[in-house]
Amino acid sequence: MNGPRDIQPSRPLAEAVRLLEGAAKENETDAIFLLAEMNFFGNYTHPRNYKEAFQKYNNLVGNSSAQHMIGFMYATGIGGAVERDQAKALMYHTFAALSGNTKSQMTVAYRHHSGIGTPRNCNEAAFFYKLVADKAITYSRTGPPGGQSLQKDSYRIADENGGVYGEGASVVSSGINANKAGPNSDSHAAFDDVLEYLDLMSRKGDLKATFSLGRLHYEGSRTMKRNLKIARKYFGTVARKYWAKDGSVLTDDSQTARVASKAAGYLGRMALRGESMDQSFEKAMVWFKRGLTNGDALCQYQLGLMYLNGFGVRKDPITAADYFKEAANQDFASAQTYLGQLFLDQGDISTSIRYFDLAARHGHIEAFYHLAEISNNGIGRERSCGVATAYYKLVAEKAESIHSAFDDANEAYDNGDVDTALVTYMMAAEQGYEAAQANVAYILDGHHSVLSLWKKNVWQNAALALIYWTRSAKQTNIDSMVKMGDYYLGGHGIEADMEKAATCYQTAAETHHSAQALWNLGWIHENGIGLEQDFHLAKRFYDQALETNQEAYLPVKMSLFKLRIRSFWNTITHGKVNSIQSDPEPKKDWSFREWINNFLEDSQPFHQSDDDDLTPMPGGDDWVDDIDDSVIESLIILSLAGALAFLVYYRQQRQNNYRRERERQEQQRVPVQGQQQNDGFFPQPGDANYGQWVAGH
Repeated sequence: MNGPRDIQPSRPLAEAVRLLEGAAKENETDAIFLLAEMNFFGNYTHPRNYKEAFQKYNNLVGNSSAQHMIGFMYATGIGGAVERDQAKALMYHTFAALSGNTKSQMTVAYRHHSGIGTPRNCNEAAFFYKLVADKAITYSRTGPPGGQSLQKDSYRIADENGGVYGEGASVVSSGINANKAGPNSDSHAAFDDVLEYLDLMSRKGDLKATFSLGRLHYEGSRTMKRNLKIARKYFGTVARKYWAKDGSVLTDDSQTARVASKAAGYLGRMALRGESMDQSFEKAMVWFKRGLTNGDALCQYQLGLMYLNGFGVRKDPITAADYFKEAANQDFASAQTYLGQLFLDQGDISTSIRYFDLAARHGHIEAFYHLAEISNNGIGRERSCGVATAYYKLVAEKAESIHSAFDDANEAYDNGDVDTALVTYMMAAEQGYEAAQANVAYILDGHHSVLSLWKKNVWQNAALALIYWTRSAKQTNIDSMVKMGDYYLGGHGIEADMEKAATCYQTAAETHHSAQALWNLGWIHENGIGLEQDFHLAKRFYDQALETNQEAYLPVKMSLFKLRIRSFWNTITHGKVNSIQSDPEPKKDWSFREWINNFLEDSQPFHQSDDDDLTPMPGGDDWVDDIDDSVIESLIILSLAGALAFLVYYRQQRQNNYRRERERQEQQRVPVQGQQQNDGFFPQPGDANYGQWVAGH
């Protein structure tokens, strides 16, 4: 890790530092804290000096912000200012958390939840996560009607490059997550290209494209900030294609009506919240009623909100519940949450939980919070600390702006200031954000360092990278789990441990999403590293890797080619390794009766499945499709019955011929006295054999 830089401050900055140092000598806490921040973050172009920052923070006794920073420095050992000490880190964070520092409350909760520097303690984790969740839900409910718009800025920077292992090799870009569209598909286009295409279609009069542009600007994204003014313009353009100024309908086109109703919902929402316009309940009601004529869910929900809180209308919870129910039936998460709250107020716990669960599928923060409270307090069900902690954690991480600075970290990273980005990601990683943990590990990873694009990686730290890969893996990041295996296999930042490497690969492979993990397991079994050498198992894992990700065709086929050569040599030299073996399917010897029964019961061969794509032969064999299946089955059954009858008749004839031959031979052994009477070919009436002949014997 880097320490102080040999950078001379400018004259104004040097003068400001001199004045602050003078105030700090007089024990002015604000001056001491500002100097500490300047040395730590490099504010105002001040050179970073982590040791000096630690000393300044340490002089601020009882300051929760300073305690949080000291705890962070002990947890990471950043800049070599102090040795890493997880016990001291937890102690300082706990002091800060009990004093109300939100960042330390998140950190302490995560440490008790994951057992970092202390044994795992669910109750302690739930307690501290609840403190942050209460602040998060309070922040979410403040502001305009409907609450704050929570922006998500926690992204994995590796995902923008196809993942940790690159495009097609990482879980995020392979297997079920692979982009299976053709090379000419829009799914490969950049975001700017999509915007340009939508703008072109909008200019041609495509109302769906115009509405999509409005929604993109209203909600914002990773690469585009919200622009409410532009969003309002696009929504207005759509609405004017369907309604005149007096509210009369201009067209009977149903598609235009649906899109215009959605635009009306957003225009009403912006009027209700006062976004890019003065707040007006009257205008909001007009737009909502217009959209309501076509059953728009957003309009139904917003009308329910107005009646529930009395925004421009008298309060009427019953009418509000009716609107919420209509929107909830269209799977609108916010309406489901409010409907669940109304049932909870009435004491109907089971119904409220059902609606909260439906809203939680869409990641609604209010639904998460209510489910956490229900689980933590055992309302209508047995108390579950683990479930409550998980929900509180989700709520706390939804409100990123109250304790994290992902937007600053992302901006610094995009601008090439990786030092600032890394420090900010590390602070969020200590609070338990999996995306931040993956980002820190990705930057610190010396084997795939993004810093090599700009300069020598002065931040390279394999031991610290392994810590964050591990924490990310524990939060179900499969690529991070594979990375852990790579570190144990190569001995990066830790002593090499082949068994642990194999365990990491096995754990990642059990999800059947990581072809990289499956290929690694095949390689381990092929070479007997950490596991018993077994060519047959190696082939099985190589095959599974190809099944998981078709883009692994070339490496898998090359590995299989080499494996088959090694297996062949092992076989002819009578080696001790288990060679590749075929897996014959067990065959059962059926009797004739069993064969007939199975043939009759198995109707599948005579029915074409829906998935079959059979094209008629040229010349007109479509008549086959006109034959009823029951007729075919009847013909087959009659044929089999005829065959059975023929077999029975043939067997009887063989038995009769055999009996006659024996009787003839016995008659030839009797001595003949005189000339034998010629009775003809058939016995005559009155003969002793006449009755048996008639009976067929």
